[in-house]
Amino acid sequence: MKKAIRNVLAIILGLVLGSVVNMGLIMTGGDVVSPPQGADITTMEGLKASMHLFEAKNFIFPFLAHALGTFVGAVITALIAANYKMRYAFGIGATFMLGGIINSFLFPAPSWFIVLDLMAAYIPMAWFGGKLALALHQKSTNTNL
Repeated sequence: MKKAIRNVLAIILGLVLGSVVNMGLIMTGGDVVSPPQGADITTMEGLKASMHLFEAKNFIFPFLAHALGTFVGAVITALIAANYKMRYAFGIGATFMLGGIINSFLFPAPSWFIVLDLMAAYIPMAWFGGKLALALHQKSTNTNL
């Protein structure tokens, strides 16, 4: 039973901390890369209406938010999980990818961004995060001998 509780806690923490990273980057992205002149990004309706004004540079932070949020969530989950670390890391990636798919229907983003985002920001980042966690776990078990 202890393993099951630890795995559930790993998933919850991975989703929460990955989401915090995601939202933090989304919130600060507009300060680093200014939105287009005349774009109202304060409301969902305004964002949808002004999406056609966005340039490629305006999609850097959304991509980073999705990729790094997934990466952090996968690392945290795989570090904490009692077993099946890569499976749980991929589960985090799949969960964030589901959010990305839903967002692709909600926001009229360019097709190139949707394809790039769905292909590169979720499952590959979950894989990298899981592999990093496994390497860190392996290193910590080797040094504790």
